[in-house]
Amino acid sequence: MSYTFYAPTRVLFGAGRLNDLHTQIMPGKKAMIVISNGKSTRANGALSRTEEQLRLAGIDTVVFDKVEANPLKSTVEAGVKFAKEAECDFIVALGGGSIMDAAKVMAMYTLQPGDLWDYVGGSTGKNQPLVNPTLPWIAITTTAGTGSEVDQWGVITNPETNEKIGCGGQDSLFPAIAVVDAELMLTVPPKFTAYQGFDALFHSTEGYISCVSSPMADMVQLAAIENVGKYLPRAVKDGNDLEAREHVAFANTMSGYSMVVGACTSEHSMEHAMSAYHQDLPHGAGLIMLSKEYYTHFVNKHVCDERFIRMAQALGKKDASDPMDFVAALTELQKVCGVADLKMSDYGIVPDEFDTLARNARETMGGLFACDATPMTHEECVEIFRKSCR
Repeated sequence: MSYTFYAPTRVLFGAGRLNDLHTQIMPGKKAMIVISNGKSTRANGALSRTEEQLRLAGIDTVVFDKVEANPLKSTVEAGVKFAKEAECDFIVALGGGSIMDAAKVMAMYTLQPGDLWDYVGGSTGKNQPLVNPTLPWIAITTTAGTGSEVDQWGVITNPETNEKIGCGGQDSLFPAIAVVDAELMLTVPPKFTAYQGFDALFHSTEGYISCVSSPMADMVQLAAIENVGKYLPRAVKDGNDLEAREHVAFANTMSGYSMVVGACTSEHSMEHAMSAYHQDLPHGAGLIMLSKEYYTHFVNKHVCDERFIRMAQALGKKDASDPMDFVAALTELQKVCGVADLKMSDYGIVPDEFDTLARNARETMGGLFACDATPMTHEECVEIFRKSCR
């Protein structure tokens, strides 16, 4: 029954809630708004609406628009340089999970001396404590995938070392305010709606079968699983289905809380290795590729049979009675959402890499392997990659 839960972010949840941002107490006077290097945030009006909300709150703004999917160390460093030169005292992240991650790490690093990798773990980071305070930040999420709007971790890729790793973790890196407004998600294309929805799902399914469990973690994880199972197919089929978008957004935020009160497992470490070497691989797509063999591996270990059955029921298979019913329900959900046939080979991933990927996953994000319900060997990790490959 023991757990620790600290989630200080003020969350404005619901359709239209971006309109309430200006009524909140701002954590500074000048904001760097962080957006992607694409066009969507400008085209759909989210940026202009955010700028107007901040203007109404008396905030000066500048825009940093260089963040890519799977954000790079160099991009974070460029954002920090931009924020310093513009004399910004807080950051506003406007976008999906990559934007949240990059902005969060920018907030961590802006006031620190030295290199970013001085404050990162993994196999090459120095893992030093922060020297100075972090900048406050606000999260305005335009996708439903990572739950990063309510946690204190950001994931950054260092292409020089092929490390994609979680950075941060300090209590000060929880956002001051998070806006979860499903109206901002209506234009996300079906394919990426699915990728992001499954990312949210796996945060909670991993957490539910991890060795870090509690009634509090179970509660938010099952809520996320149930909402993804019921509403993600609708959101994929019709992006304008606001009810479906809201429920998937709720699942996403609950999965963010899952990482606060619980933990992800080695599935995330394994995918991070994949996209560390293959920058164009969407994180959610990589997780989908691994998922059936990954969960089958743990079903066959029989270490948490009842939890797999409960997850199958949460996904909608109410008569589930066998742990493999979860894998069947997961497979069916992927088929309905049009992502059951993703191929590693489409992103240049080949079997000769699997030993390297398995080593990278453990060296870079080994802490998540420690959260598995039962230990996974290197050979077993390689075998999951091999069985997942098409």
